[in-house]
Amino acid sequence: MAFEYLKALHIIFVVTWFAGLFYIVRIFIYQVEAMAKPQVEKEILLPQLNLMAQRLWYIITWPSAILTLIFGFGVLYYRWGYMQLGFMHAKLGFVFLLYIYHFICHKIYKDLQNGKSKWTSTQLRIWNEASTVLLFAIVFLIVLKSMMSMVWGILGLLGLSLLMMLGIKWYKKVRESN
Repeated sequence: MAFEYLKALHIIFVVTWFAGLFYIVRIFIYQVEAMAKPQVEKEILLPQLNLMAQRLWYIITWPSAILTLIFGFGVLYYRWGYMQLGFMHAKLGFVFLLYIYHFICHKIYKDLQNGKSKWTSTQLRIWNEASTVLLFAIVFLIVLKSMMSMVWGILGLLGLSLLMMLGIKWYKKVRESN
């Protein structure tokens, strides 16, 4: 019974972690766009966006990332045999990439809290899709437990990502024309 509780808690914190990752990058986009606004608007928008980012990052996203890791190790403890299987190595590789993504988001967060940004809003929109690609890869691997099914899923996801990037470029043109 302990395994099922660990697994449930692991899944819950994976979901809240991804929710935080998806939303924090949206806030980053709004922060970057607010920096380009006239001073009066900037003075209103940036403090509110900074507060929203701070609360999301430190109250939801970071704790969820840590608890995901803790409960993930607990699940692996009960199912150590998974470490013999290739799909688990691939899944853990994608999870490692997700933590790298998280740390890069932390750097972006710190820069934006200090009023600096090396990213454009378009670059951040594309960056936001990286977590989606990782989510798909991890879920396909853990559910299908098959590298080949994951490869087909990733190829489909890359096609979807290409369509999303084209959509982002199209949306940018529409916004700029308005």
